[in-house]
Amino acid sequence: MYFVTYQYASFSEAGVLSNDRKRIIPITSIGKILDMKLPEKMTDFIRVCDDKLLTDIQQVLDNNPSLGIAASKLRLLAPIPRPERNIFCLGKNYLDHVKEIDNIPNLGDTPESPIYFSKLSSAVTGPDSVILSHKSATRQVDYEVELAVIIGRQGANIRPEEAEAHIFGYTIANDITARDLQRKHSQWYKGKSLDTFCPLGPAILSKNAVAFPPDLPIRCRINGELRQESTTGKMIFDIPTIISDLSRGVTLYPGDIILTGTPSGIGMAQDPPRFLEHGDVIESEIEGIGILKNTIQ
Repeated sequence: MYFVTYQYASFSEAGVLSNDRKRIIPITSIGKILDMKLPEKMTDFIRVCDDKLLTDIQQVLDNNPSLGIAASKLRLLAPIPRPERNIFCLGKNYLDHVKEIDNIPNLGDTPESPIYFSKLSSAVTGPDSVILSHKSATRQVDYEVELAVIIGRQGANIRPEEAEAHIFGYTIANDITARDLQRKHSQWYKGKSLDTFCPLGPAILSKNAVAFPPDLPIRCRINGELRQESTTGKMIFDIPTIISDLSRGVTLYPGDIILTGTPSGIGMAQDPPRFLEHGDVIESEIEGIGILKNTIQ
């Protein structure tokens, strides 16, 4: 199943895509059919969602193929438009990406443990939205397509074999980065957190729709040109390892988002570097989830 947050006029609400992905059914409408009150916000829905509810929702979709609103009439937002906490991110989690930056000081060493940083929750934007180029702050805006893990159940000190039970689903992210700010400030926080620097979407694929850990083709195209291509199975630290390691001493909560790293092909590593420019169209794709499309402004 695919869960989305959509906007109609000034109103926004969580919804689920019909089986053919052409219609959006509000979560509250699903709740009425199931004779239960379901919350409007995605994070609140994630808190109450369990495997039984997912099964019940799928039954509603199967029994009501014409239910919902045509997706073409609605605007999709980021599935979680404003996360309640900063977004957890991993650096250098694909070996080919480590190799492509091995000539860049302090960046090219293969990590022995996961490298964590975060992005401000205010950096989130949705599908078919603009990414601001922030010319007053940076001249080196770069792209990084990533699989994002959405936490579904609270937990700390999670064992690797328990990791899947704490996941709600997966979506696509692009870890947009100001490379000059990343170098200038040494820490990556500001260069990763400018407004609109975390596109997410277009939907959250529920965890029960894909094998665990997911091994899905992942790509990024700039103006139709393929720049990044790999599979999510090539991570150095896989998802069970990430969740187990990150949760040691850090409680994870429903709605938390973890970006799992990017494969090779980033603009900074090109010869010469190829940073994003005004008007560039970015298509971040993970098979089985969809395509996250954004334009540089």
